[in-house]
Amino acid sequence: MRQEKGLKGAGKWVGLLALLLTISALAPALAATVKKMPDFSEDTVLGQSKIDSASLRGQVVLVNFWATWCPPCRKEIPSLIEMQEKYRARGFTILGISMDEGGRKVVSKFLEKLGVNYPVIIGDTSLARGFGGVMGVPASFLVDREGNVVKRYDGYVSEKVLSGEIEQLLN
Repeated sequence: MRQEKGLKGAGKWVGLLALLLTISALAPALAATVKKMPDFSEDTVLGQSKIDSASLRGQVVLVNFWATWCPPCRKEIPSLIEMQEKYRARGFTILGISMDEGGRKVVSKFLEKLGVNYPVIIGDTSLARGFGGVMGVPASFLVDREGNVVKRYDGYVSEKVLSGEIEQLLN
């Protein structure tokens, strides 16, 4: 009897795992259906300026959904800072979208500590849905000069991979 319960419980976990694998397999297809970066206008976390999707047209943009509590996100940030510095003059920017529930106070302290040199806004599920859905962080979207989402990255992405694809769009 006890062994039967264990098998039934295992079946639930196998079903949940299958569902998660299906969702992750569909994520790139979802991104492919998003043609344009969604419209938005938000206050940046540092400084009291606003940033909106229209002001980003004409630039190559890496939109990076992240959170302060996420180890892979924290690992990516130094590379993002370097890429922002390296490619800024060529018409590139990074837009960080924090998915932290702690709000501006938590995020601003974190950004100041790391010396983040690109704009960061606080995101929500509506903005994440506008990019085709964000299943977890980090998640990044590469946007061309016309505002088209051309690539989706789920999870940590190396600077080498990003730089190669950014270079192609800048040339």
